Amino acid sequence: MIDKIAWIHLVDGRILSTRSCGKDVWYLPGGKREPGESDAETLVREIREELDVEITPESLTAAGVFEAEAHGHPGRTVRMTCYTAEYRGTLKASSEIEELTWLAYADRDRVSAVDKIIFDHLRAAGQLT
Repeated sequence: MIDKIAWIHLVDGRILSTRSCGKDVWYLPGGKREPGESDAETLVREIREELDVEITPESLTAAGVFEAEAHGHPGRTVRMTCYTAEYRGTLKASSEIEELTWLAYADRDRVSAVDKIIFDHLRAAGQLT
């Protein structure tokens, strides 16, 4: 099981997504927990590293836990624990992130398997256009 924490950030019915250097699919921003880190600590660190902004920890709201086969790891499952949160700063690709974009439901075929499940969930909730 690959344990990841992700940020769901929606604006005008579109979701913020990132593409890492050398990857062919888009992912929700976030990443793997370091030993001893809480979900909040992981999300704050990963978003700072990937997008050069500061998550406001007190604004964290649980948005769901989703599981699917891990992209590029046949037979392994990824569990994505998702949160919404406010942030300070200007979003920009940083660290291993090559680019960021805003995706709609029509872009579902461009994301990882677990992100497809999240897209379906957000679409059903009327949050993703």
